[in-house]
Amino acid sequence: MEFFSIILFLFLSPLFFYLYFHSHTRKHNNIGFKIYPIVGALPDFLINRHRFLEWTTQVLRDCPTNTAVFFRPGAVHGVITANPDNVEHILKTRFDNYPKGERFISFLVDFLGLGIFNSDGDLWKVQRKTASYEFNTRSLRNFVMENVTVELQTRLLPIFSRASETDRILDLQDLLERFAFDNVCKLAFDVDPGCLSGDGTTGTEFMMAFEDAAMLSSQRFMCVLPIIWKIKKLFNVGSERRLRESIATVHKFADEIIQSRMEAKECTHGEDLLSRFIGVEDNNSPEFLRDIIISFILAGRDTTSSALSWFFWILSSRPEVKKKIIDEIKSVKSQSGGQTMFSYEELKEMHYLHAAISETMRLYPPVPIDTKACLNDDVLPDGTVIKKNWFITYHTYAMGRVENLWGKDCNEFKPERWLENGVYHKESPFRFPVFHAGPRMCLGKDMAYIQMKSIAAYVIERFEIDAVDKDTCPEHLLSLTLRMKGGLPVKVRPRARNAT
Repeated sequence: MEFFSIILFLFLSPLFFYLYFHSHTRKHNNIGFKIYPIVGALPDFLINRHRFLEWTTQVLRDCPTNTAVFFRPGAVHGVITANPDNVEHILKTRFDNYPKGERFISFLVDFLGLGIFNSDGDLWKVQRKTASYEFNTRSLRNFVMENVTVELQTRLLPIFSRASETDRILDLQDLLERFAFDNVCKLAFDVDPGCLSGDGTTGTEFMMAFEDAAMLSSQRFMCVLPIIWKIKKLFNVGSERRLRESIATVHKFADEIIQSRMEAKECTHGEDLLSRFIGVEDNNSPEFLRDIIISFILAGRDTTSSALSWFFWILSSRPEVKKKIIDEIKSVKSQSGGQTMFSYEELKEMHYLHAAISETMRLYPPVPIDTKACLNDDVLPDGTVIKKNWFITYHTYAMGRVENLWGKDCNEFKPERWLENGVYHKESPFRFPVFHAGPRMCLGKDMAYIQMKSIAAYVIERFEIDAVDKDTCPEHLLSLTLRMKGGLPVKVRPRARNAT
């Protein structure tokens, strides 16, 4: 807990204890967050801040409509929901009434600027239009497939081979993050930072600064009072000083690449995103390009590595799931003549693997919560009243654990729930909003699945990945994405040629 939070807590603790005692000496029939006089939900927020996802999930599960009103001092007042009807309402039906909003944007603007994931209105629309066109091109898909395959064959798989020979313990989360970072930098800049191979000192510095910036930016949302991080920023102390230094490193790396590419004027012939956005005549200033590229790096690096880390941890204790994936890989390969490389079409045919990855993200969504602002008073489909300038958060993590959405076995890992006659069936994005939904639906969804399936298929076909502690759920670290605290230590063994 930061210094300012401690001082504030000590100052207000007598009031907290009075309110807590007063509220528990009478019967509580309240459903939702416990709202105390003056301080709202602040006492319980302070107690549960370190386990925010679990705490809010339990609150929402106990609410009849899986929706609760939340407020604490500092004009932090809003609604948290795990109700699909509400999610559809805010992400699609009344999309214009629920933008990112000034509060959300202000938390991330130092890091992400006004890139596609941190902007509204016309600025968002022009970025979305350009990105939508580019993500639908076959050339970009082929560019991604080629880069993923090269990175696997020349870097990740050789690391696993060497570790299997020496019985060395690897941090799989770190490796997957480095893999994803190298890959997305090629997609974004057509620059190889060499983080996975250890070849690029500058690239590794960039990645570490990027990771720190994402973590420190996300901590602003967990601040007791927004004024605290703003004061720290004003005086350039503590976490805000570290954040400023990390952002400076990230911006310097990105700006140098953008500037050199714009001066060389070679970008219009490339397949990477930077080349394509520089080709846009409007809004192609270096600052605009930096913002949008940093946003894509965040989306491409953190989401796939998070999902795959949880996927391999789950797989360690479920040999029956692993066997079905291996059998599917063998079946697909036999139909294609047993080629070493997986084609795009072959990966699409791996329905069970697709289901297993989806089931992982249902329980451990890479982006566990997302927040919008309410422009005008409204009533949500479940009857909850929401006022102008309130926030509304849809809780993807909680939605995967709600019985009336997924049944009494909602806490169990069951890939079969995604299959009909062996074929993967898509779920409503408002029930499974892992890739967002509505007009802001993630453009890279299909590409992300192909990348994750490609990595999983190549690794599982060749190696046994065993988590060192496969029976204990890793403690999560709530950054802008859902990461494992302390990483994911694993041991690697080569898979027997005829093993199933």
